[in-house]
Amino acid sequence: MKRREFLKSAAVAGVAAGAAATFTGCTREQIEGKKSVNINRQRKVTLKIATSWPAHFPIMGTGVERFAQKVQQMSGGSLQIKIYPKNILVPALAVFDATSSGQIDGFHSGPYYWKGKNAAFALFSGAPLRMTASELSCWMNYGGGYELWRELYARYNLHPFIGGNTGVQMGGWFRKPIDSPEDLKGLKMRIPGLGGEVMAKLGVNPILLPAGEIYTALERGTIDATEWVGPALDIRMGFYKVAKYYYTGWHEPGSILELTFNKLRFDRLGDEHKAVIRYAAEAMTSEMYHEFMHENALALKKLKELGIEIRDFPPQVIAAAKEAMEEVAREQSRKSEDFKRVFDSMERYYALIKPWTQISETKFCSIR
Repeated sequence: MKRREFLKSAAVAGVAAGAAATFTGCTREQIEGKKSVNINRQRKVTLKIATSWPAHFPIMGTGVERFAQKVQQMSGGSLQIKIYPKNILVPALAVFDATSSGQIDGFHSGPYYWKGKNAAFALFSGAPLRMTASELSCWMNYGGGYELWRELYARYNLHPFIGGNTGVQMGGWFRKPIDSPEDLKGLKMRIPGLGGEVMAKLGVNPILLPAGEIYTALERGTIDATEWVGPALDIRMGFYKVAKYYYTGWHEPGSILELTFNKLRFDRLGDEHKAVIRYAAEAMTSEMYHEFMHENALALKKLKELGIEIRDFPPQVIAAAKEAMEEVAREQSRKSEDFKRVFDSMERYYALIKPWTQISETKFCSIR
């Protein structure tokens, strides 16, 4: 190349680089030296997540589907989450073991389903007559809840995140009214977790049934009552067609759902992907809680238009439930050191936050 042509080419290249620098707001040295940006530099990673819900199940199922979309967007496509509804990869209640063993990378479900493995696990969903959704989140993030949860789950090679919250759940659908504690004795009721243990103390026979069998059992009288979640999901189940009395809740004041990963698999992720999962999970939790609030409000209106009677449990029943909860907590604490540690941590935080909740949210709700 002749010297004149070489100089002309160099000048053109210099102008182009300068234009690019002007357009981006960077100097040429900054453009040429940008080697510290980590976005999308990691190899593409795909994680398989199984759920305990049917495909596109409202709020809970669709919420985790949106979580997967957020992860893809936030990672620039370098992290893909594939969601598998219940019974596709593994049965609905086999997701814990499948993730623990590494058969799948993670799951979306509820901690109280695993209380048979460790009684303390039920507490990470919440406890009857205790903290609400917002109070539980405060305990998890600032009161030591996450540390305890991850310590106990690590024994099973698991790393959990909060993956949603239902808010206050309703007390259930009953074929007959409950006017006193005596009316509960001998009732067959579908109710899981610690709420079921408390009900057992009150004379109820707690029964565990999968979602697909509850309506038929209630319709045929195989069970006398059932709790599920709240108006938004209960109305879809059609319980109002076979049970007239719908009671307000106390047994699940703010049920945490979980997004849990195989710990070895999660630990091998890059820091960026770990952060993406964390903040996408927090977004899912917020969205899911507020979607429950919105959809419950709409569904409650429909139920009232259908003539469904919304009732409170009599004060005597609530008083008996409180006593029963204390008895369950004492019994479980004697049996399990893990349960005692987690429950004591929750109680300490509850004692801290309850006075503020009472003079803020509770007081305001009583006067508005």
